[in-house]
Amino acid sequence: MISVAMFNNKGGVGKTTLTYHLAHMLQRLGHRVLAVDLDPQSNLTAAFLDEDALGALWNETATPAWGGPHQSRLWSPADRGTGTVVTAIQPIMNGVGDIEDVQPVTITQDLWLLPGDLDLSRFEDRLSDAWPRGFTGNDQAALRVTTAFHRIIQRAATVVDAQIILIDVGPNLGAINRAALLAADAVLMPLAADLFSLRGLKNLGPTLREWRSIWRNTVLPRIPPTIAAPPGAMSPLGYVIMQPTMRLDRPVRAYQRWLERIPTVFATAVLDQADIEIGHKFEIATLRNYQSLMPLAHDARKPMFDLRSADGALGSTQTLVQRCHQDFKVLSEELLRRLDEI
Repeated sequence: MISVAMFNNKGGVGKTTLTYHLAHMLQRLGHRVLAVDLDPQSNLTAAFLDEDALGALWNETATPAWGGPHQSRLWSPADRGTGTVVTAIQPIMNGVGDIEDVQPVTITQDLWLLPGDLDLSRFEDRLSDAWPRGFTGNDQAALRVTTAFHRIIQRAATVVDAQIILIDVGPNLGAINRAALLAADAVLMPLAADLFSLRGLKNLGPTLREWRSIWRNTVLPRIPPTIAAPPGAMSPLGYVIMQPTMRLDRPVRAYQRWLERIPTVFATAVLDQADIEIGHKFEIATLRNYQSLMPLAHDARKPMFDLRSADGALGSTQTLVQRCHQDFKVLSEELLRRLDEI
């Protein structure tokens, strides 16, 4: 069982779309996959589940049914253990106990979702307060808060016997993401070839190293064996370039200029290395822009590479669907190869 967090300090680069499609493709390649939504915006959860299911999950409606084509069972609020990440941390939030077990939602065979919730943002202050109080190892309540995400994910993954865990997090360096990233064995970074992604990398690299150092040198050695704690590896797995839609007011040469700088910034900021060639080796793939497929996939409630003529993918669009399938297959295979090496 290995966990990968999808993270970029800049929003709008296609992080959630990447997570959603990787989850489906890794399942197609024969792996048991658990997708975890730790972004308070809950976009990954909304990608997997339709509005009726979301309303039921968040207690906004009374009698839901899973509506997506990949959802394999009916669900009702009476289902034991069903809920979101917020359901799992609610006892901690209320100050009445530790995490509660939550049963992942079955999306299709060998693919599950640990749903997110907009109320997760309320956990930010609690995590911020617990972080420094855990440095001495004497405050076990603080340590249970800091390790909550790790323990929730591990329990859920054990229930479904997941082999790969994909964690979607928000685009910031706050306390929620710190706890989420500490729970990850590896970090995959989707990037756009622009100034903002490069600036995000420069912020992200030193922060990850600082968190890793504090966790491993100060906190982890003091955590008692009664509290399951992550090793805090957060190994940089590499980056995926997400191509933008080219505009007439943004020439190709501008895109190329930023693209050429990514390996250097990744090597120096993320890896703390001066060797640019090392940065090149961490480029996993470049994904073309599939903008024309996204609305069709959203309406059909399925991955872009599953679109058929009945979904509106006609003519040349079907060729793009096939390319999309091949691109994500190659990306997933390379991701698996790199995971085997860490």
